[in-house]
Amino acid sequence: MKLYNTTSGPLLESAGRFYTVAADWDDFVNDDNLFRRAQDIIASGTEVGGGAQVPGDLQVPAGRQEIWASGVTYFNSKLARQEESAVAGGGDFYERVYHADRPELFFKATPQRAVASGGQVRIRKDSTWDVPEPELTLLVTASGKIVGYTIGNDMSSRSIEGENPLYLPQAKTFDACAGLGPCVLLTEDPLPPETEIRMEVLRGGREVFRGQTTLNSMKRKPEELVEYLFRECSFPYGCLLMTGTGIVPGPEFTLASGDEIRITIPPIGTLINTVQ
Repeated sequence: MKLYNTTSGPLLESAGRFYTVAADWDDFVNDDNLFRRAQDIIASGTEVGGGAQVPGDLQVPAGRQEIWASGVTYFNSKLARQEESAVAGGGDFYERVYHADRPELFFKATPQRAVASGGQVRIRKDSTWDVPEPELTLLVTASGKIVGYTIGNDMSSRSIEGENPLYLPQAKTFDACAGLGPCVLLTEDPLPPETEIRMEVLRGGREVFRGQTTLNSMKRKPEELVEYLFRECSFPYGCLLMTGTGIVPGPEFTLASGDEIRITIPPIGTLINTVQ
């Protein structure tokens, strides 16, 4: 079962059929029993047209939810961060955080700085090395319960972060710094460890990068990341939490204006963004 945020309001999809949700997005998603509530709507709700097409324009699957992110949760990410920050003397930091009990968590964006599938993400004008980071993203209620999954594109300025790890907020947070969508997968069960995350980047219609990983390559459990995030932070409307990336293009690759980024997590769908 999938949940879309559209210009027409929240919509549920089941077996290719769409159903209206007579509730505000923030009130609807911040529910520990969201899956069963959605099932009830489908069982007795109003079906709308659209067929294979989502009725209405896609919006970011967030209302007043803050967007947070996790770092160095995959071994590949640890290696990439050590490489990019070696000259600045920050490589040891990433080695330590990968093995530490406490995960790296940071504020990523407000919903206003995120874009939906089909929208344009940005790269900073003062950065020379920029990459997309494909990430499984959790929808979490105010009580800390994971109720859904979406796809996140954590746009990153590696030249800025590599210059000094303390520049992380500038490397990560700026206008259109995150892609989210296309929908939220609602399920009562965790995604299987063998779930794939795939990313390809097209330039002028030609593939210039391709990579993939699986969730079982992630060192930390989603529940562990949520527990640390909620230790001293409250989220009245719930939040979204990116869980880190295991796909990091090498130093020979940087994004360019017009690139198309396609991130696929099969149970959820494909998040598509172009670079402004």
